[in-house]
Amino acid sequence: MKNISYFTTAPGSPKPLEKSVFRTVRFNEIDPMGIMWHGHYAGFFEDARVALGDSLGIGYQDFYNHGVMIPVRRLETDYLAPLQYGETYEIKARLFYTEAARLNYDFTVLDKNQKVMARGCTVQLMVDKDFNLLFEWPAFTRTFLARWKENK
Repeated sequence: MKNISYFTTAPGSPKPLEKSVFRTVRFNEIDPMGIMWHGHYAGFFEDARVALGDSLGIGYQDFYNHGVMIPVRRLETDYLAPLQYGETYEIKARLFYTEAARLNYDFTVLDKNQKVMARGCTVQLMVDKDFNLLFEWPAFTRTFLARWKENK
């Protein structure tokens, strides 16, 4: 499967970091047509985003513990094929490197045969407790960013 991204990366930027989570379509997630209701995809993206962020030490709680909130600024979803009740699927999250104080994630939803069922992206900005926009990554993330940039 070829990765297609919603984001461009600057020359010399490190490759995106990625993580997958796996789920099965539950009865309460399907609509009257017997397919996954479109509104659930934002939650699927959240599951993968949380798993990736937590694995890197830059999850919601990490930011919150340092007085930073990371609200979603942008959410896009492209539905390509329907998921049906009982199907197992993968949600792959990729985080793209940027010098800007923001988190650029893209997502791919794949069925058990690795067919792309949906794609999407989110952009999260960084704000302080008073909702003032931050223009630099917080200090606690700098070691993580340096290692990522060095591809370590």
